[in-house]
Formats: sequence, C-alpha cells, structure tokens
Amino acid sequence: EDIQRLGGVGGDETVLDQPEAVFKKRLVWRLINLFTAVLAASVIGLFESSIHSLATLAVFMPIVASMGGIATTQTATIVVRGIALGDMTPSVLRRVLWKEIRLGFTTGVANGVVIAAIAYVWKGQVLLALILGLALVFNMLVAAVVGTLIPLALKIFRIDPAIASSVIITTFTDVCGFFSFLGLATLLIRYLL
Repeated sequence: EDIQRLGGVGGDETVLDQPEAVFKKRLVWRLINLFTAVLAASVIGLFESSIHSLATLAVFMPIVASMGGIATTQTATIVVRGIALGDMTPSVLRRVLWKEIRLGFTTGVANGVVIAAIAYVWKGQVLLALILGLALVFNMLVAAVVGTLIPLALKIFRIDPAIASSVIITTFTDVCGFFSFLGLATLLIRYLL
C-alpha cells in the first residue's frame, strides 16, 4: 500500500479496478507532474544558449536528474516509512536529517568520482568531468534534505506524504541538478569550448 502511494496512486487501488474508477486519481497526479516537468524544462531553457554552444551538456543532463531522483526517492521512502510507523518524531528529526546529509554527501562523492571518470574517458574534458561530479554531489545533498523535509512538511499540512512526495521531491532534484550542472558549465563555458 505504501509503495502504491509513493507511486502516486491510492493505496486502495488494485490491478482489477476499472479504468474509470481510478482515472481521476491518477490524472490529478499526472497533471501535477506535468506542470512540475514544465518547471524543470524552464530551468533547462535558461541555459539554452550554453547547450547550443556545447551540445555535450545535453548528454549528461539525464544522469544528473536520474541520480538526484533515486537519491531523493530512497530518502523519502525511509522518511515516509518512519512517519507511518511513528518513528519519525520531532526529537529524531535532526539526527535523521544529519544521517541523510552524510549519506547524500558520501554517496554523492562516490558517484561523482565515478561519473567524472566516465565523462573524462568518454569526452576527454577534465573540466566538464569535474563540473559533472560537483553537480552530482550538490544534487545528492539537495536530495537528502528534500527527501527528509518534504514528506514531513506534507504531513504538517495534512497531505499524505506517501502520495504527494514523489512528484514534489523529484522536481526539486531535477531543478537543482539542472541548475547546478548547467549553471557551473555556463559560468565556465569559455574553458569548455
């Protein structure tokens, strides 16, 4: 049931339900996701000239988004589970947030080093590899904070965090990931060309 809700469907939906019975529930979250995707696309649009000047940037954008998405989903899943079990109390918030930030940083560095090496071998540009690695570390840190705090904020506003978290948190990491990667690349574009 929690897995269904994290996917943006009601916990009471089954595989045997008629399409008409679930259409409205799914459409709402898909429309919300569509609008948040437009937000992420608009961030990319801010850097259109950089992407035009160095098309290689477009090659790595899905990696930044995907890694942020999985990191924030993992964090949010643990936090939502903690909320559901009653383990996520104000007294443990600081400890949980610090744990997730440390995990975001360490896994970000590990993944950043790997993708930087891949980018260097693939494209032969040290600076591009470093920018990509740094953007990944930053996005994993954002994922840790967002994946921890957004479900809690939704709970405070009486919105089921299991249903609403995934759409909101992935948008945060997409926007922050694109902004950090493309922003750094834009600042240093003259050294990349």
